[in-house]
Amino acid sequence: MLNIVIFGAPGAGKGTQATLLAEKYDFLHVSTGDLLRQEVAMGSALGRRAQDIMNRGDLVGDDIVVPLLDRALRQRSTLPDPDAAIDPWDRERNGMPHRPEGCIIDGFPRTVSQAQTLEFILNRLQRKIDLVIAIDVPRDELVRRIHDRAAVSGRSDDTEEVIRHRLELYDQQTQPVLDYYRVSGLLVSVDGSEMIADTNHRICSVIDAKLKRK
Repeated sequence: MLNIVIFGAPGAGKGTQATLLAEKYDFLHVSTGDLLRQEVAMGSALGRRAQDIMNRGDLVGDDIVVPLLDRALRQRSTLPDPDAAIDPWDRERNGMPHRPEGCIIDGFPRTVSQAQTLEFILNRLQRKIDLVIAIDVPRDELVRRIHDRAAVSGRSDDTEEVIRHRLELYDQQTQPVLDYYRVSGLLVSVDGSEMIADTNHRICSVIDAKLKRK
């Protein structure tokens, strides 16, 4: 069982890679971006607060994102709650009892404080982070990819001004998180500048090596 955090600046493709990895390795994929967008789509009070923040390109505060993540990790479809009468890992797949092989988290943590919060949440669930993967992509390529995505998706937070602001925030606030995990020996950086399949192959090599050592 492997629990992974995947990192990457906006446009690095961490969401795409997380989805591919979840399918290949039977990981549960928990994306804070998806959780926030679900709240926005539902029109909840929390979603309306988050929408204004995301439209500015700012990071959504811990008061919003941490409860969402905590709830997602404790639901039946994700990590187990040690206080639950039924182990939440036990779920059905194709009509048969099924136990996922691990969890992959993307979009969190984005600050050192959030990294410490994630450790606390997982400790309560008797889990820990086993591997942190950082997808490295040059800045010009990131901007190009986000522009291309905006043309297709029409996302309101993919404007030129917001893109630049989000990349600056990533450098200022998220890069220190990578240093935090680097010191712990959990961090592995992967070149993500080429095709999706090439990046996926590199990441899978890292995961396969980790699984052999467990």
